[in-house]
Amino acid sequence: MAKKKSQPVKLTKRPAKPVPAQSLLGDLRQLIEAAREQTARAVNSTLVTMYWQIGKRIREDVLQNQRGEYGMEIVSALSAQLTVEYGKGFTEKSLWRMVQFAEVFQDIEIVAALSRQLSWSHFVELIPLEDSLKRDFYAELCRVERWSVRTLRHKIGHLLYERTAVSRKPDVLIAKDIAALRDDDRLTPDMVFRDPYFLDFLEQ
Repeated sequence: MAKKKSQPVKLTKRPAKPVPAQSLLGDLRQLIEAAREQTARAVNSTLVTMYWQIGKRIREDVLQNQRGEYGMEIVSALSAQLTVEYGKGFTEKSLWRMVQFAEVFQDIEIVAALSRQLSWSHFVELIPLEDSLKRDFYAELCRVERWSVRTLRHKIGHLLYERTAVSRKPDVLIAKDIAALRDDDRLTPDMVFRDPYFLDFLEQ
């Protein structure tokens, strides 16, 4: 009995996938990037708030608003345990920085507002500034102008605050200008104009 010849298998071509319109692709990219940015901001804000709360608790419950040998031993013990459980973000140095954070930024509402734009690394640059008005000046300008950490460090290092006319005003008026910036995102002229006397001094 003769074997039947096998028929060649016909390959059906799949329809080509339609190329998405560039406008649709662009819109989807924007949605994804916006969601990523929003998520990153939310995570950052949560972390900054947590660091502030940790610093506040240690400062009030352990140090009782003052440092002592016993308090330092407790912080060291806390750091050792937290580092084992949660990693190197809770070293003794980091915990002390959190305590400083709660000391110099005592208003949680201001911290919450700043943390929408400023990362923890921004706050690390601001914490060492001893003058509270200078610190608030840099913090609010950084928030409004969305400086990177590198830019903030550059501005501080090059004495932006001292070079502005606002730094020559009485503290009460400086605080008023900073409040206007904080509440209304409004830069007063003295925050923008450079003090000619300071510039003359630098050029001598």
